[in-house]
Amino acid sequence: MITCTNCETPQFLQITQSRIYFEDGEMINEITESYECTLCGATGQYSYDDDHDEETVSGGVSLTKERPKFA
Repeated sequence: MITCTNCETPQFLQITQSRIYFEDGEMINEITESYECTLCGATGQYSYDDDHDEETVSGGVSLTKERPKFA
């Protein structure tokens, strides 16, 4: 789950830009999404690379498998 680092919740995150890359036309090879928190204004980016099976986040967002602190 992608959450705002400042607010510790995904509730106010809005995707402002999204890019999906299909190398062979069928399987998703790369996903890049930019986020903005509408509560505090923080911005960040999430990327997934299927070739390396790697997820990365940067900026004011974090990636967690736990439930958010605030719903």
